[in-house]
Amino acid sequence: MGLRILDDLALLAGRLLMASLFLPMGIGKIGNVAGFAASLAAKGVPMPTEMAYATIVVEVGGGLLLILGVLPRMVAVVLAGFVVIATATSHVFWTVADPAAAMGQQIHFFKNASIMGGLLFYFAAGPGRFALGRKEWN
Repeated sequence: MGLRILDDLALLAGRLLMASLFLPMGIGKIGNVAGFAASLAAKGVPMPTEMAYATIVVEVGGGLLLILGVLPRMVAVVLAGFVVIATATSHVFWTVADPAAAMGQQIHFFKNASIMGGLLFYFAAGPGRFALGRKEWN
């Protein structure tokens, strides 16, 4: 097996692993949009119901597009922007007074930073040969 095929398998695995975060989270929110919107409202997010639906679209749509390997640069930018916003609204660990809670939020903050790093790799490397969007990349 040549190095190129290993690269393509790694890109496929990376896409599937990244999608394993976004797709289930988005699907899970579909059954409780009102509850998710209420949690957004509690964090001061404007237009919480609309933002809840937008979140579902980004997570489900982005997850599916990752699996398929379609529109890789657009998907990487949109999902990275989404993660930046989610991190800024939910994981500002330096504002949390309780040390244990702050540590938990810090872990989530840096996990999200790692996800953004993976999305930047996807932006640069593309979807690989095992993708529907490979022709648009070449």
